[in-house]
Amino acid sequence: MENVGNELTKVLDKKNWSSRFDELVNNVMEDPDVAQFILEHREELTDEAITKSYAKLYEFVQEKKKFKLNDPTMIAPGYEPQLFMNFHFIDVTYVPTKELLAKKAAQELSNRVKTMNVPKDIKEASIDNYTVSSERKEALAEAFFFIRSYTENPKEFHQGLYLQGSFGVGKTYLLGAIANELADHEVQTTLLNFSSLATEMKAAIGSNSVVDKVDAIKKAEILMLDDIGAESLSPWIRDDVLGVILQYRMQEQLPTFFSSNLSMDQLEKEHLSTTTKGEEPLKAKRIMERIRYLSKEIKMVGKNRRLNN
Repeated sequence: MENVGNELTKVLDKKNWSSRFDELVNNVMEDPDVAQFILEHREELTDEAITKSYAKLYEFVQEKKKFKLNDPTMIAPGYEPQLFMNFHFIDVTYVPTKELLAKKAAQELSNRVKTMNVPKDIKEASIDNYTVSSERKEALAEAFFFIRSYTENPKEFHQGLYLQGSFGVGKTYLLGAIANELADHEVQTTLLNFSSLATEMKAAIGSNSVVDKVDAIKKAEILMLDDIGAESLSPWIRDDVLGVILQYRMQEQLPTFFSSNLSMDQLEKEHLSTTTKGEEPLKAKRIMERIRYLSKEIKMVGKNRRLNN
C-alpha cells in the first residue's frame, strides 16, 4: 500500500504546486492534535524538523479522518494513528484499539477450543450459566475439581470425566463449559462429536490422511469425545481409531473426557462388543480398560432440557 505521505510529494509535481502545498500544510498545522503535539514537544523540535515532518503529519491527519469514519481504506484498520517523537522528528504509529484487542483476545480464547460438529450454544457454554440441580450437582463439583487440579498441576495425570445420562440432561453443555473455562487458563481443548469423528475418518481413507488426523487427535492437550455409543460401530473405527487414540492417551496420561447415553457397562456390553462382524468381547474389554483408566463415571439424571428450548 502506498504511503499516505507520498500524496504530499505528488502535489509538488503539479501546476500551482506552491499555493496547493501551502493550503495542505495549513490544514495539517491547524489540526488540534497536531498543534497540541508540537506544543508539548516544542523544546525538542526545530522549525526545520517540523518542516521535514510535514509528510508524516499529513499522513496522521488523513488516517485520523479515516479512522473516525471507520474507512476500510485506511492503512491499518482497527488501529488508531498516533504521533510520536522519532529521533527529533515527528512520526506516526498505529495503536490497536480496545475493541480490536478485545476481539483478538476473544479469538485467541476461541482458538484454544477446537470443535467438530458442535452446536453454537455448546461453543459458548459457560459454567456460570450451568443450571445446578440436585441431580447435576456432583457433575459440576467434579468439573470444578478437575479444572482446579489440572491448572494447578498440569504435568500430573488427572482423570477426566465420563458423563453418562439420558438425552438432553446437559452432558455436552458441561463439556463445552469445562473447555471454555480451561481456555481462560490458556489450556487447549479438543471437543469432538464421536459420530462426526467416525464419519470424517472414513472419508479420510480416500485422501490417505487417517494417520495424520488420528495423530493430531490423540496428542490433544485435553480431549473430549462427545456422545460416544450413539453411532453404529465398525471394528476399524473401534480398534484403529478409538483404540489407537485411547492407548496413546493412557500411555502419555493425557486427560480425556467422554459423554454418553450409555453407562460404562452398557457401552462395553451393548456397543463395543457388538460390531458389524459380530461379538468381540475381548477387544471391547481392552477399550473399556482404557476408558476406565482415563475417566471417572458420573451419572447425570434429570429432565430433557432441550424440550424447553
